[in-house]
Amino acid sequence: MEFNYQAKNQAGEISEGTIDAPNENSAVSILHDKGFVVLSLTIIKKDLFSVDINQAFSRVSTKDIVVFTRQLSTLIEADMPLAEGLRTLGQQVEKAALRKILIEVASAVEGGSSLSAALAAHPQMFGSFYIKLVQAGEVSGKLQSSLMYLADYLERSQGITSKITGALVYPAFVISAMVVVTFIMTIYVLPQLLSVFKDSGIAYADLPITTRMLIVTTNFFNAYLYYILALVIGGIVIAVRFIRSPNGKIWLDNAMIKAPSVGIVVRNLYLARISESLSTLIKSSIPILDALHISAELVGNENYHQILLAAEDNVRSGGSISEVMARHQEMPPLFTSMVSIGERTGKLDYMLEHISKYYKAESESAINSITTLIEPVLVLILGAGVAILVSSILLPIYSLVGGS
Repeated sequence: MEFNYQAKNQAGEISEGTIDAPNENSAVSILHDKGFVVLSLTIIKKDLFSVDINQAFSRVSTKDIVVFTRQLSTLIEADMPLAEGLRTLGQQVEKAALRKILIEVASAVEGGSSLSAALAAHPQMFGSFYIKLVQAGEVSGKLQSSLMYLADYLERSQGITSKITGALVYPAFVISAMVVVTFIMTIYVLPQLLSVFKDSGIAYADLPITTRMLIVTTNFFNAYLYYILALVIGGIVIAVRFIRSPNGKIWLDNAMIKAPSVGIVVRNLYLARISESLSTLIKSSIPILDALHISAELVGNENYHQILLAAEDNVRSGGSISEVMARHQEMPPLFTSMVSIGERTGKLDYMLEHISKYYKAESESAINSITTLIEPVLVLILGAGVAILVSSILLPIYSLVGGS
């Protein structure tokens, strides 16, 4: 959201301008951080014709953030002033949406704001994990190292996501094509082919069982086509609404980690994400309560989200993280034991780093195995479908020709 503001600085001068923030409270906080006393703040309402088309179609990806983070780290290492480095990167970025935000961040830094506070004004692009690590780098005087570590972390996370996406694209395409082809054949092709048997005078009982099943299915589908389509569309709408609801989200998260074969892969990915984010935050001197809370927001699974929040409450009360994890079957004994050892020895970040490497290797190995198996399984399914279809049509035709 964009706001018009009127504010008074410490010298008593009144200034006006615009500010980009997720909500009114965030806009006020950003202005206060800059030393302004807010006099008025109004949201800028935009109509359809005032939308920047370039920004609308230049969505910022994780790869763009990685490139920006790495380049900014390099410029800081070269002793370039932070504001100048931000403005330089903003001017050379191709995507209009990212360029606009970087220019705004550079202006905020030039106005006396810290980098973390300037980035926090754009939570849709820079999450709490990113902001906290930048803040830790500013406090410790190791901003360049924090940015480089951030870039590496985001790159690793994106790499795993890309592998999963790549493994799913091929089967999704094949299944979608199969559904479309089946629909077209059922509506336009099969009724004409099957009418041949009806016109030939062959008794229905004399037809092969596969042909009879095909006739029944085709007739039913064509007779109730609109009802079936309405049912399918309605089912999809209901399913999407349910999944977006709190109970639906919990159900889906449970189903994902408990599904046969695939559930183990998904669980390992979540465990790798939890351990790596916690390790990274603790190494950056983020307080353990903040680290647990941020990791809970990052994990993306309601089960693990609640476990980490429960661990945060337990640590706040004087307990340990491993105590809470041991109560939940979603946390494997190996994970819990290594966390417990890390807490007792004072090397929790070190143990979490090794846990992350282990589960990441396990998940990547499983993804590669599934990818290798998907292709032959799909070929078998397609082959079986084609064999049934061909036998259902050709066998009666051969019988018809042989009997004539």
